[in-house]
Amino acid sequence: MYIGTNFWYGANLASPGPGGNRPRLLRELDRLHSLGVDNLRLQAGSEGPNTEPWRIIPSMQPEPGSYDEAVLDGLDFLLYEMNKRQMRAVMCLNNFWHWSGGFGQYVVWAGGANSIPYPGDYDAYELFSARFYELPRAVELFNNHIQFIVKRTNKYNNISYTEDPTIMSWELANEPRRLNLTWVNHTACLLKQLAPKQLITTGVEGSISSKNFSNDHASSCIDYATFHLWVQNWGIYDPHNASVTLPLALEFAKKYIDDHAAYKDKPIVLEEFGISRDNDNHSSTASITVRDQYYEAVFQFARNHNIPVNFWAYGGEGRPRIPHANWAQGDDFIGDPPHEPQGWYSVYDTDNSTLEIIRHFASMTTTKSSANTLVFSIVLHFFIFTIFL
Repeated sequence: MYIGTNFWYGANLASPGPGGNRPRLLRELDRLHSLGVDNLRLQAGSEGPNTEPWRIIPSMQPEPGSYDEAVLDGLDFLLYEMNKRQMRAVMCLNNFWHWSGGFGQYVVWAGGANSIPYPGDYDAYELFSARFYELPRAVELFNNHIQFIVKRTNKYNNISYTEDPTIMSWELANEPRRLNLTWVNHTACLLKQLAPKQLITTGVEGSISSKNFSNDHASSCIDYATFHLWVQNWGIYDPHNASVTLPLALEFAKKYIDDHAAYKDKPIVLEEFGISRDNDNHSSTASITVRDQYYEAVFQFARNHNIPVNFWAYGGEGRPRIPHANWAQGDDFIGDPPHEPQGWYSVYDTDNSTLEIIRHFASMTTTKSSANTLVFSIVLHFFIFTIFL
């Protein structure tokens, strides 16, 4: 297994334009590498005008087919620096949720609505966002983005993205719900045609949002499966009643991981999990006793099945302007996306006890040669990739 992290804001942090901070980026990459965290899940697409609320700003694609060159430059620079450190990227191309534009923005661009109904009512938003699958123009615009990004050549090393071993995999979207399996297959196979040397995955949350987890990943163009684990968001853990609900959360987490480990069709990754600081205090100085206990348990549950893990999320040396407030342009990028309370799930560079747990499990990485483990698949993949280069 490997231990990685979600670093969705990497391209923006690496940008030479607004919001960028390259000296900080280099320090963060060095810290992560020193911890043994060498797999970063990145957002390789953000959409829509910078006037929209609760968004990554500036966006990569403010209008259909029109790109912010500084953000693209940031993505190039990030991959270039990751390559120096032998780090690997999961490139998430879209988002079911609104915080990067995502499906909702494509629906609006395709004429399916005049504006995005930002969630308060998440069930209603799911129905709105899922219209993406049924709007040919929305799918076409996204496919155009796929073609644009995947065919890109990095300006810092002149290596095509499809020939860059830094890019481990391409992901269809973050947490795509109400899946249209025809869309999954067509999109995955488009990516496989464009990038045959790299892995393809879905970004699916797992059984919490799936009618049939096996079917979600059945396409021959999907190389590995994904699932996410959110005990607090799903109402199992209450940080204000931790003594009662943490045991329930640990029991749920173990069963959820065990259940997904029973899926044997393809390798599988737990690519998101997290929990708040003690008492849901979002200050960077708040205690993290519960989080440390939870992280250690989840890493061990996953290790029992040799399942790789990406924790959510690395905040590094960034800090919220106001703990628990939403993000605003000019604030530090941290692990919590713009629409969520800042400081909720971020792991900071001063969270030494959590970082030591991460370091410990990263040091236990194994390349056990089982055809049913992602690690073996990745090792084989990069061996073949090296021959091709």
